Amino acid sequence: MFQISKYKKYTRGLLASIAVAIVSYIITQFISFSTATVAIILGMVVGNYFYKTFHGDGSHYKAGVKFAEKDLLMFAIALMGINLNFTMLANLGFQTILIIVSGMVFTIFMGILLGKLFKINPELSLMIGIGNGVCGSSAIAATSGIAKVKSNDIGISIALVNLMGTVGIFLAPALAHLLGFSDMQAGVFTGNTLQAVGQAVAAGFSISDEAGHYATVVKMGRVLLLVPLVLILIYIAKREAKKDVEDVAVKTKIGVPSFILWFIFFSVIASLGLLPKEIETLISTVSHYITLIAMSAIGLMIHFGTIVKTAGTAFKVSSILFALQLIFSALLISML
Repeated sequence: MFQISKYKKYTRGLLASIAVAIVSYIITQFISFSTATVAIILGMVVGNYFYKTFHGDGSHYKAGVKFAEKDLLMFAIALMGINLNFTMLANLGFQTILIIVSGMVFTIFMGILLGKLFKINPELSLMIGIGNGVCGSSAIAATSGIAKVKSNDIGISIALVNLMGTVGIFLAPALAHLLGFSDMQAGVFTGNTLQAVGQAVAAGFSISDEAGHYATVVKMGRVLLLVPLVLILIYIAKREAKKDVEDVAVKTKIGVPSFILWFIFFSVIASLGLLPKEIETLISTVSHYITLIAMSAIGLMIHFGTIVKTAGTAFKVSSILFALQLIFSALLISML
């Protein structure tokens, strides 16, 4: 039986996360920047300014913030599947699909390799690679639980990936022009390199309507790769658990999380067109705002000390990775 009393302990932290999300949303009405990034940064400032309130022993806020950071985020990811329509793959030719898949694999692999070279947390380098290679904040949010990534690393990776994408809105079109790409090639280039859907669309349409169309379709093609990527990560987690003969508990717990199954379910619903567009839009909007609350909660849990130790090196990794991603995609487009 549902008991409200069980959830009272979450009230203060949840309300704090909602408050940060609302302020972040208002701020982004005046500046052109990702709401997720603003929510994380603002949450981080609030959480560290009132450090004892959110991080101290016996904090009345911590449980609610943790609930928003994990449970609400999983709910938002499940609903996020409504944005994926697999029929869009029919609009992509074989060469374009090859460019998209190759670009994703290359970016994630290089993210891991650069992380090893610069000696940063492997989970952080993986998130930077996935965020750059697939679809920014959404990809990080969807895979961080499977990879058991800490809040600090989630926050840093989302902030850096969004920063690279913001720079890319201006850089990618300039590079496309410099390389003499046609409108179609420029659209594929921007769609295959920029992190968030909005960034890819903005960059593409700044070149031309044709480039904007191709950027949108290619970017959505990258988003669709999130489903197989999640399943691959689950398989790897299971395999790694089996190697650890001492940790029987881990072997029995790892499986396909329920929120991923719901994510796939909503993707199939969208692909088959079983719901009216108005309902799909409503579900997508609810997912967006719940994600924003979760991002605020992630920010509230981040320690400044960890940021100071990690962010500088992570910024180098993210910058080099984005540069390599641009070069790799440009070469592929030129050759195919």
